[in-house]
Amino acid sequence: MFLVTGATGNVGAEVVSALAAAGAPVRALVRRPDVRLPDGVEAAVGDLNSPGSLADALKGVEGVFLLSGYEDMSGMLRDAGVRRIVLLSGGSAALADMGNAVSRYMTLSERAVRESGLDWTFLRPRAFMANALRWLPQLRAGDTVRVQFPRVAAACIDPADIAAVAALALAGGHEGLVHELTGPVALRPAEQVAVLASVLGRDLRCVELPDAETRAELEASMPQEYVEAFWSFYVDGTLDEATVFPTVPDVTGRPARTFAEWAEAHADAFR
Repeated sequence: MFLVTGATGNVGAEVVSALAAAGAPVRALVRRPDVRLPDGVEAAVGDLNSPGSLADALKGVEGVFLLSGYEDMSGMLRDAGVRRIVLLSGGSAALADMGNAVSRYMTLSERAVRESGLDWTFLRPRAFMANALRWLPQLRAGDTVRVQFPRVAAACIDPADIAAVAALALAGGHEGLVHELTGPVALRPAEQVAVLASVLGRDLRCVELPDAETRAELEASMPQEYVEAFWSFYVDGTLDEATVFPTVPDVTGRPARTFAEWAEAHADAFR
């Protein structure tokens, strides 16, 4: 049995689907019992913020797909009989920058899993293609898309590709590996908007925000420590998200999906 945490999130939902499609026994950690899940998937109600709520969810579980940024639960997982952890981390874990809020929580999560005594695999995806969904309110209002950090190119990855690697890692054979995960090409925000325009058949206009406006938007939407973290990544340039890694094709045996393919698959959401 595999337990998937964050089972309704961008990546977790794809991991649940990938495991179910492979015929693997899957249990999805959810906060509400009425969440719709693929056929054959068990629901387990619990919350990573309350580790004590996970006792039933962990019964009979061999491997756990775990999110970063929560209290160290490695002792609980070990005591429950879990043998393998596949941790969703990120590229900034490699920076080990304890002064950066994002790098810090990913680094500490990886450290706790390394020291757990359990088999582990780390997944370090770069930016998600699904992050383009943040433009939905603008696209519903009109054909102008205001983009932050316009000069930053990222080899964004389809969450379904992260899930495909995660499902294989949960099955075993990837112990002690750090998988750097990207899409097949790095794109700037304006290039992503152009792809969406083509897929949706709309004449979209991309407006590139200066740093001052980007910072004001960030400060209005998130805690200051995260503003500083993203500023370090994308303005100071401490995080490289443009380098393309061949991990997805190497592990799955098929090419990583392009942003155009992701956009086609999610076109209805944008319409």
